[in-house]
Amino acid sequence: MEDNRMQQNDRGRVFREAWIAGVTKHYPGEPKPGYITPWAETPDWERDAATAVYDQVLAFIEATGGATAKLTPNQKGRFVALCWIGQVYKHFPNPKPSYVADWGDLPDWQKATDIQIFERIEQDA
Repeated sequence: MEDNRMQQNDRGRVFREAWIAGVTKHYPGEPKPGYITPWAETPDWERDAATAVYDQVLAFIEATGGATAKLTPNQKGRFVALCWIGQVYKHFPNPKPSYVADWGDLPDWQKATDIQIFERIEQDA
């Protein structure tokens, strides 16, 4: 029996590629190199975090039977941001405040990117 779910590496890669696509589209000016680092060069902690957040978003979508389609874009993005903050705390005991900023404190480009990530994961659900 073949497992239809994407492998861990693929799920994290989808998340990372959605992040890079969002940054490329929404970031004002030239993004920092770390924002657009390809998957192959992404640090292990960030790969693990990307996979975990992908899985959390997918589980949320599945647990609602797809009713997340009715969420506003901001609600979708806020969910991604909150899941990411949890991962940052998991991997860094004392992260920089900007790494764990609340939704209202995020720059518009990052909000738009997080919304785009959720919507990309919806396509896989």
